[in-house]
Amino acid sequence: MQSKDYVIRFHDDPLAVDARDWNLLLSMQDEPTPFMRHEYLAALHASHSAVPEAGWGPRMATVHRGGQLVAVTPLYLKAHSYGEYVFDWAWADAYRRHGLAYYPKLLCAVPFTPVPGSRLLAVDDAARDALLQGLIEFARSAGLSSVHLLFLSAADRAACERAGWMLRENVQFHWSQPSPAPWTDFEAFLSSLQRDKRKKIAQERRRVADAGIAFETFEGAQIDPGLWDFFHQCYTLTYQAHGSSPYLTRGFFDEMARTMAPNWVMFVASRNGARIAASLVALDRRARVAYGRYWGATEHVPCLHFEACYYQPLQWCIAQGIDRFEGGAQGEHKMARGLLPVRTSSAHWLADDRFACAVSDFLEREGAGVEAYVDELGERNPFRRTIGTQGAPDAG
Repeated sequence: MQSKDYVIRFHDDPLAVDARDWNLLLSMQDEPTPFMRHEYLAALHASHSAVPEAGWGPRMATVHRGGQLVAVTPLYLKAHSYGEYVFDWAWADAYRRHGLAYYPKLLCAVPFTPVPGSRLLAVDDAARDALLQGLIEFARSAGLSSVHLLFLSAADRAACERAGWMLRENVQFHWSQPSPAPWTDFEAFLSSLQRDKRKKIAQERRRVADAGIAFETFEGAQIDPGLWDFFHQCYTLTYQAHGSSPYLTRGFFDEMARTMAPNWVMFVASRNGARIAASLVALDRRARVAYGRYWGATEHVPCLHFEACYYQPLQWCIAQGIDRFEGGAQGEHKMARGLLPVRTSSAHWLADDRFACAVSDFLEREGAGVEAYVDELGERNPFRRTIGTQGAPDAG
């Protein structure tokens, strides 16, 4: 596919794109994350976690100008909407009721990973715009219903606005260190919360401690194969408890240990010397950001989930000088634990003008609802003083 000075190609294997070139482009973006590294995406494919048999058909897009790679993005032909965390089931149902096929659709996202960040990796806006146009041309030529870009960076969003794509907003909950006076320890953080929130957290932590639970923290190469085995057992049990199967295979974590070990921290809970739970956090030390990812337990202990997924990671983040902890998709309960609402964006293009008009109207109404929801959340700020947009307490 060719557009003016750009040559756009699509590849069904991440390994068709040079890892160094991909990662160099990633390093140039406004919001790079470890999940957009070539190693992470290649591991999803090599481990059979995100493959056509699972409904994820890779179509990595590259853009060349003058023989040089100037843009790249991860694309998937999707046969369903699982593992995305931006929900379009109602759109698919509307297509079905009108006798039209919604699937396959074209998705630009990191599979199973609702982490905001750069998606359209490009050397400049012109290359980013050419990449977006190439996605539309590919979708039209393949007879696809739609193209979806999830959890965008600011630069991605601006490109989608220039191209006239429909924008959708959602909310996540992130913890941030206040600036210019960050919390020096977990007790300092706790003291900044309203009294009822402090009391609740203290009670939850006491219940875990009184149950005889102790935690160990393992980072990078300290996470040996035995720990990965135990974590995957816990991870699988969590999905089974909800009547579903895990997205990630054991082989994916082998790949992570082999290619991205420094990007992982594991919190392991034990009682009487026996391991009973684990949580996994992804890490970008250079950006000083941590990402809560997965957890699981071999038995139920009251409040253990909060300790493993929030209090232990936050305590560790403060001690390690990490500025932000992203708590993942959904979950208003995170606010009571010091994670504040943050807007996230996605962009959508639909081939059928009639459905595009209907979805546009829906998104306008939904956007007003999100706006009201964020305002409501702002009135439930858990801190004793209002926390500003960068995590700093406002005066007064």
